[in-house]
Amino acid sequence: MRGLVVALQFLTRLPTPALPDFQPQWIARAVPFFPVIGWLVGALAGSVFWGVSLVLPGWPAAIAALAAGLLVTGGFHEDGLADTADGLGGGLSPERRLAIMKDSRLGSYGALALWAVLSFKAAVLARMAPVEGALALVLAGGAARALVAPVMAGMAYARDPAEAKLKPAPEGVRWREAALALVIGLAPLLLLRPVAGGAGAVLAALVVLWLARTARRLIGGWTGDVLGGCEALAEAALLAGLATA
Repeated sequence: MRGLVVALQFLTRLPTPALPDFQPQWIARAVPFFPVIGWLVGALAGSVFWGVSLVLPGWPAAIAALAAGLLVTGGFHEDGLADTADGLGGGLSPERRLAIMKDSRLGSYGALALWAVLSFKAAVLARMAPVEGALALVLAGGAARALVAPVMAGMAYARDPAEAKLKPAPEGVRWREAALALVIGLAPLLLLRPVAGGAGAVLAALVVLWLARTARRLIGGWTGDVLGGCEALAEAALLAGLATA
């Protein structure tokens, strides 16, 4: 239960029980619960999409659903996407890129990345029926958060751990924890038609791989912002794949 509560505290703004004597390694140990939190966020956003679609289908329902998701998470992943775009796009050295990513101000690259990804997700959702879109938000939310686990397990942390807001666990995410997160997050896609589930999973894996390799080349590994960017891009790719159902 502690792992579930830690994941809920880390990934959302929802109220949770207090956990005394917090330890940094608890976040790494909670990674298998990330897809579960994704389902929860997706269910809340999906409920809004379904409800609004009964009155205002299409774009209004899509925008309302995305806004609900942002409210629940505090824009956690989107903030990472914007910072990653600013840092990787605007810096000329690893040190400068990391400094830009740590800056709270929003730059041109970050603004454009947010506009492109959120607009894409809204456009995809706007084409879906109420139940179809609600289900897609649940499945995409879980799978996208699962796909960040291999990045944490397979790449080095790019910053000095002493400077991190949340200190990464000394031993990091274990591969068995990353594998469990993937199984939990991706297994529900097997219930869909192969074209839809497979297309979403492949597209999401490719965009995560691209961003992770780019981050390793430009800054030497992952940061929390990079993980947020991976999740945001993966969720957009999954929604696109699921829209083919």
